[in-house]
Amino acid sequence: MKSDTEDLMPRLLPLECVGGAAELDLSVTPRNPQEYLRQVQLEASLCPEVVVAQIDPKKLKKKQTVNASVAECPVAPLGCSPSLSWQQHQVSNFSEVRQSITKNRKHWSSQNLDDNVQMPKLTDEEGWKRFCLGEKVYLGSSSCQTDPDAEPALDYNKVGFPPFLSIVSRLNQSTVLMVLDILISWFEEQEFAPQLGRWLYALLACLEKPLLPEAHSSIRQLARRCAHVRSTLESDEDERLPALNLLICLVARYFEQNDLADQPEGS
Repeated sequence: MKSDTEDLMPRLLPLECVGGAAELDLSVTPRNPQEYLRQVQLEASLCPEVVVAQIDPKKLKKKQTVNASVAECPVAPLGCSPSLSWQQHQVSNFSEVRQSITKNRKHWSSQNLDDNVQMPKLTDEEGWKRFCLGEKVYLGSSSCQTDPDAEPALDYNKVGFPPFLSIVSRLNQSTVLMVLDILISWFEEQEFAPQLGRWLYALLACLEKPLLPEAHSSIRQLARRCAHVRSTLESDEDERLPALNLLICLVARYFEQNDLADQPEGS
């Protein structure tokens, strides 16, 4: 007579029923595949259908609870939320930029960098902050005062190196994500700056899809930080507003973090 287990899970391998279970010795190494399968079948039949664990309540640790809270994106101040058509237009432009970078990456990465471009080492976090943001932003403008009567000259070490295609095309995905994390972490404690916005846009444009889990976390953190800064703006004329809206839009609409998307006002 077949057991309930055999009825629900029919055998997948043919097994000749030679002899009875009493003839099997589970302590003896099987001599052939047939004996091995019969031993397995016998062991399974000897297992109880229901097993109840005997737990000593005194040995249980005190119940631990973890309070995990997910920060929400603050709602944009009145008049600061972009329209849906504006967001769709930005996503379209961003998609074209990404396609252009992908198409021309090999060409731009082969171009020689200027002598004054000294890219930081991979693990040099402080070096990447200086390189992307410049000393004026990274250290604060008061730390980089120059003679007001001196002839103005463009010094990338002070104002930061722009994300030229010849630079970002050299970054592989691990470096893109690493630099993105460095700048987002800096942004968590600092104010928004144009240099930061340019680099964040360029790095997002180089971020490949589908996203890695750590990339998901990073860009969501970025969108929330942008939304927080935006919530503190006192006027819709603030020069930081378009850049903040753009970064939130790209994370939410292009990278499909839809719960972070701005909804048109009045909807």
